[in-house]
Order: sequence, then C-alpha cells, then structure tokens
Amino acid sequence: MIELMIKDKQKYLDENYPFAEKIELTDIKECIHCGQNIQVSKYKVYKDKSGFEFICCPNAPKCNGTLIDWI
Repeated sequence: MIELMIKDKQKYLDENYPFAEKIELTDIKECIHCGQNIQVSKYKVYKDKSGFEFICCPNAPKCNGTLIDWI
C-alpha cells in the first residue's frame, strides 16, 4: 500500500466518510487497535493495489486501525 498525501483533509473526510454521523478534524477518537486517543485531523490515507483508499489511524502503518475502529 502507498500513503496518499491529502491537501484538504476535511473535504476528503466529508466525501469519503461512510457513516451518516459526520466527524470533524478537531474531534478526538480512540483507536481500538492501538488504544491511543487520536485527533481526527492526523488521519492517514493509504491506497491498496486495487485502488481502494483506506482512512487510517495516524499511527499507521504500525497500527492497522481504520476509521471503523475509532470510538
């Protein structure tokens, strides 16, 4: 997987967040994979070989959590 650099993180999040409840860059969530409290604005985006893009924990690639793992 390759990391993508996202210039407008709020726009990317608004366009790609799969759940009805929207989140903001200033929100703090806990990643259940690494147990860390994370600021949403620090998320990373990775693209796999098929072209699918994953919104990942800021601690990626050490942590394999994605936005579905944030509570």
